[in-house]
Amino acid sequence: MKNSTNASSGIRDDAAEGAGSSRAPAWNESRFLKACRLERVDVTPVWLMRQAGRYMPEYRRLRARTPFLKLCKTPDLVAEVTVSAAEKIGADAAIIFADLLLLAEPLGFRIEYEKGEGPLVHPALRSRRDVERMPKADPRGALEYFYEGIRRTRAQLDPHTPLIGFAGAPFTLASYLIEGGSSRTFERTKRMMYTEPAAWRALMKRLVRALALYVKGQITAGVQAVQIFDTWAGCLAPADYRAFVQPFSRALIRSIEAPVIHFSTGSPALTEALAEAGGAVIGLDHREDLDAAWARLGPGIGVQGNLDPAVLLGGRRVIRSNVERILRQAARRPGHIFNLGHGVLPETPFENVVALIEMVHEMSARQRAT
Repeated sequence: MKNSTNASSGIRDDAAEGAGSSRAPAWNESRFLKACRLERVDVTPVWLMRQAGRYMPEYRRLRARTPFLKLCKTPDLVAEVTVSAAEKIGADAAIIFADLLLLAEPLGFRIEYEKGEGPLVHPALRSRRDVERMPKADPRGALEYFYEGIRRTRAQLDPHTPLIGFAGAPFTLASYLIEGGSSRTFERTKRMMYTEPAAWRALMKRLVRALALYVKGQITAGVQAVQIFDTWAGCLAPADYRAFVQPFSRALIRSIEAPVIHFSTGSPALTEALAEAGGAVIGLDHREDLDAAWARLGPGIGVQGNLDPAVLLGGRRVIRSNVERILRQAARRPGHIFNLGHGVLPETPFENVVALIEMVHEMSARQRAT
């Protein structure tokens, strides 16, 4: 379908019309958003976490000359990598290219990435006094580069393709701030939870407020749905999740006026607890069977997932058999969004990613025709 372009703005007329006219925007009838609403679709929609990443030759070339945080803070580059990834692999949705910790900077922290290492956060939170020193101001002004990246991406993206925004869940963001980066044991985070409950509650309330404003800014700038990543929640027992985390995740999700995908990894024991916290769709880790998890969740909720990312390192026959298994488990039930159980691995052959998406579309279409 050809799209006309406004010569003065460079923005597709139909994209601009979707954002500002009374006519329903084209993305509203996309497979992805229909699945979020539990409506029937022609084929199963599919997108991938880390959709723009090192498995793509173009991305590797860009990263060779551009530091990661500079890339995240350059709106034109953000739009370029977000749009090209979705288009080149044929995904049914794009996810804005950004870092989970961008919000930490306006909250008073410095973020740095060492080569081959995860993020480092300075200074790490250690006490109630540290929490009280965090600024309470609206963080959105300091993140204008991020919202401009969303606006440029939405303007360049096919108007039929939804754009997904994202944020870390309160627990995951808190753990980065307390640990000073990633962790295997989350010892410092749990120590604050158990020994300084007042400081923990104060921190989580501040993060919920900041995250709600952060996500609201993304929706205003042009995303159609939001994924909340509670990446590290799998380190918690279900009882601790419900006591120390769930109320704050619920408060954040209730504040979001767009479809929410609620995702965690390494957390099959928390699937029901995550759903209780909220989300139109629950993202499933690859460590549980999709059909069993969906049965436990019950009606009225969608699921996303849940192919093991390592499967994409194998041959086409392995990929096809695993796609067939997951589609069979989904059983044509409305509300399934195909994705990985976590992000695309950097070593993944690009052609395998393209093949995966083609297989999901082809096999789910054939499944619906029988």
